[in-house]
Amino acid sequence: MDKLRILFLCTGNSARSILAEHILRKRDPARFESFSAGASPKDEPHPMALKVLQNQFRVDTSKARSKSWDEFEGVRFDIVITVCDNARESCPVWPGQPIVAHWGSPDPAAFEGTEEDTYRFFKDVGIQISRRIDLLTALPFEKLWANYRLKLEEDVKRIGERESFSSVS
Repeated sequence: MDKLRILFLCTGNSARSILAEHILRKRDPARFESFSAGASPKDEPHPMALKVLQNQFRVDTSKARSKSWDEFEGVRFDIVITVCDNARESCPVWPGQPIVAHWGSPDPAAFEGTEEDTYRFFKDVGIQISRRIDLLTALPFEKLWANYRLKLEEDVKRIGERESFSSVS
């Protein structure tokens, strides 16, 4: 089986989708190719998202950048996951009938507080995304993909419904 191509979508592609792209890229590069994009991308990833990726997840962020989903027009993905409600509502149709799921998380870029509280909030969102990625990478794609695509689609969607967000303070 070839690597599964996964696209994480958000509005600004500066925090949640960047976290998801890079956590998955580090976690399981042998089985997955991960990408992220946004409907209205910011000029660059949020500095706190990069800091959390570096400190909490030991990710090299030197190539992290915010991208428009227009950059991926015509690209075939196996799975497309929205991580914010706005992207979920305006998500374009992707070629090849990918599995589409929603893993909503609160927007850490909208959080207001001290630098320490902001870092903690970004870290908590990152941990939630990381747990979901752990569940995703535990799915037996090699067994399920050909014969059980609908079941697999249900499982991928359910990951976003498994836990509600709670900030660890």
